[in-house]
Amino acid sequence: MEHIIPYGKNIIKINVPEKNLINFTIKSRQNTILKNEEELIKAALDNPVASGKLSLLASGKKDACILVSDITRPCPSYKFLPFLLKELETAGVKDIKIVFGLSIHRKHTRQEQERLVGDIAADKCTLIDSDQCRCRFIGTTDWGTPVEVFEEVLDSSFVIATGNIEYHYFAGYSGGSKALMPGVCSYNSVCANHSMMLEEMARSGEYSSNPVRLDIEQAGAMAGIDFIFNVILDDSKKIIGAVSGKNNEAFLEGIRLYDSIYEMSCNEKADIVLTSAGGYPKDINLYQAQKALENVKDIVKDEGIIILAAECSEGFGEDKFAQWMQNTSDFEEIYKKIKEKFVLGGHKAVAVAKLLTRVKCILCSCFDEQATNNIGFKKIDDIQAFLDEKLKENKNLRIAIVPNGRFIKSYC
Repeated sequence: MEHIIPYGKNIIKINVPEKNLINFTIKSRQNTILKNEEELIKAALDNPVASGKLSLLASGKKDACILVSDITRPCPSYKFLPFLLKELETAGVKDIKIVFGLSIHRKHTRQEQERLVGDIAADKCTLIDSDQCRCRFIGTTDWGTPVEVFEEVLDSSFVIATGNIEYHYFAGYSGGSKALMPGVCSYNSVCANHSMMLEEMARSGEYSSNPVRLDIEQAGAMAGIDFIFNVILDDSKKIIGAVSGKNNEAFLEGIRLYDSIYEMSCNEKADIVLTSAGGYPKDINLYQAQKALENVKDIVKDEGIIILAAECSEGFGEDKFAQWMQNTSDFEEIYKKIKEKFVLGGHKAVAVAKLLTRVKCILCSCFDEQATNNIGFKKIDDIQAFLDEKLKENKNLRIAIVPNGRFIKSYC
């Protein structure tokens, strides 16, 4: 049976005998919306959740700020921004800036900014990358996180948070207030929030008891997000769902819709899991692609194998992460270090190191063999040949294929 595995801007075709494949249970596909993207965007804006329409809310505001995703995210901001701008123009808002939530990621080129937002938004709006050196303190959350927000956002009369909703391996879900925290917050803020990823309830698909997510929501409330617009994407990054309205009521409606489309589970564990981050931009670097490992870790047997197909054209993607990844062979030591002092970038290496205590990880990427070995992985260039060899050794292998790094719940 042929499977398509996204890899960078290309694909890898894989064939595995059907008898060896593990099947997944999908909660429900009944709510998948069969409308075109423009209809979905308009419907969401015409029917905001627990809120008036955007054009009414923004009426009388002298300026507005729209928070959008950076280049490492799949969110197609350019598709919905013209509709948001039309609402703001109807409201009479003249001065509109678009702020890219970089968190700790690299800055954009002007060309990248324009590509992310599209021609209409690039012509009408001021485009700004968030800057961690220009953040102001506005208070502390109940979890002890200092909320330091980019001044361009704080100085705006009206703030709109956008993004796409999907499972996130320790924040529960992306979307909603995550555009603000960590998107446009300081290094100190992000460190404090992300340090809670070590808590038991900080995991994919968990909202109400997830300390990371609840901290994010409180930060959003403190900063004053006036309106959100979130989309749900299919595997080709097409919009198949959208919500807008009050934060966080609209976000909660969005995650209910997302779960109804994408919640998957399985009742057995795999000898081998083959996964991908979902191709570009999610596999632009290992810092981003690592999330796919976390999403499938519960469905692989102890001593099993996870194969990650991730191009990683920009290498590790973050310097601290690259440094800490050289020490993944000693989980106890780096776990001790991260508990003593939380280090952004290091947190992901700790997650990898913990995983490597239980399973073997194989990487198909742009990293050379030496660099791959140094982080505790084994490099392969031909996934099909690797699987064929393993099936020769054991014709009864159970194999799970998760082409887009989806979170899979395990009931075994």
